[in-house]
Amino acid sequence: MSDGSRRRYELPDPSLNAELEGLLERFQARFGSSESPESLRQLMVTALRLVTDGATRADLLLVSNALKELRHAFRVFAPYEPIRKVAVFGSARTAPGSPDWVAAERFAERIVHENWMVITGAGPGIMEAAQGGAGRQASFGVNIRLPFEQQANPIILGDAKLINFRYFFTRKLVFVKEAHAIVLFPGGFGTHDEGFEALTLIQTGRSEIVPVVFFDAPGGSYWRDWCAYVDSHLRERGLIDASDMSLFRVTDDVDVAVREVVDFYRNYHSSRFVRDLLVLRLRVAPDDAELAALNRDFADLLVDGAIERSAALPEEAGEDPDLPRLALRFDRRRVGRLRVLIDRINGWQAERAAPHGASPRAITEGPLPPEAERAEIDDKA
Repeated sequence: MSDGSRRRYELPDPSLNAELEGLLERFQARFGSSESPESLRQLMVTALRLVTDGATRADLLLVSNALKELRHAFRVFAPYEPIRKVAVFGSARTAPGSPDWVAAERFAERIVHENWMVITGAGPGIMEAAQGGAGRQASFGVNIRLPFEQQANPIILGDAKLINFRYFFTRKLVFVKEAHAIVLFPGGFGTHDEGFEALTLIQTGRSEIVPVVFFDAPGGSYWRDWCAYVDSHLRERGLIDASDMSLFRVTDDVDVAVREVVDFYRNYHSSRFVRDLLVLRLRVAPDDAELAALNRDFADLLVDGAIERSAALPEEAGEDPDLPRLALRFDRRRVGRLRVLIDRINGWQAERAAPHGASPRAITEGPLPPEAERAEIDDKA
C-alpha cells in the first residue's frame, strides 16, 4: 500500500485524536521526546481501540501484562546495550558436577573472559552452571513462572538483572532481541524448542543472523546424534536446504565454541534490511580484489545486481554511521549461504573486535499485503 493511499491509524473520533496528540505533546515536553512519536501515538491508539473492539477482561489483562513485562525487560537491558551477550539454554534437571554442567560452567567462564555477558532462564541445572561460570555481575536471568523447576538459582536470585515473566512469548521475544549468540547444551522439550525457534527465525529472515552452537560434553553425542537426524531426515528429504546446515555448529570443545561465538563478529558487525537491500555493516571494507571475489563466489545470493560497497543509508537513522557497508539484493531463501559469506568477510580481519559497541539485534518486520494493512486499520471486523 503506497503512502498516498494508506489511511491513518487513529481513533474513530477527531476530537479524541486531537486530545491524544495534545497529551503526547505535553508529555514529551515535560519528560523528553520519543525517538518515534508516531509509534508512541499508534501504541496508545491501539490500547484505546481495544475498548471499541469490545475486548474481554482477559484479553485486556493479557495485553497489559505483556506490555508491562516488555517495558521492564527493555529497561533492565538498556544500560548494557553496547555489550554483546550470549543466551545459554539447557536442561533444568542437569545435576551439579555432571559433564554437561561442567561444560556449561567452563564455557560461560571463558566467554565472560572475552568480555561478553551471559543470559539464561535463571533456573537450576545448565542455567545455574552457566551463571556460576559467568558470575553474578556478568549474568542476566529471564525467569518464567512455572509450577515446578523454575525458581531462580541462587547466583542470580535478588539481582537487578533478574526478570520474572508471566508468559513464554514475552520471554522468548527478549531472548531474540537481546542475544548476539545462542549456545545450547543437552536438554528437554524446552531446549529443543529454543534451538529450532532460533534456527527458524534466522532461516526465514525474521531475525538477524547470529552464531548458534550446540554443545556436547567432551566425548558426548547428544547433539551429534541430533545433527545426524537433521541431516538424514530434513536435509536429505529436501525439507531444508543443504546450506542451512551452515547455520549452526556442533562441538564438544569449549575453545571451538568460544571461537565460533566471538569470531563471528571479528569483522561483521550487524545487518539490516533497507527496502529490498540487505545491508551488512563491517569493521573493515573489502578492497577491490576481495569485492570481486565475493561477487564471483556468492552470485547465487543475489536476486539481481551485484554486491557493492556502501555508506550508511538515510533509512538507517544514524545507526553506526561510521561503519563501512556492503549492500546487496539478497535472495532471502539463501540464509545458509549468507552465513558462509559472513565467514569469508570475517577472514579478512586478523584482530578480534571489541565486544562493546554492539547494535541491538534486528527483528525484521514482515511486510503486509494491502488487504492486511486495511484490516488492521478498519473498525469493521
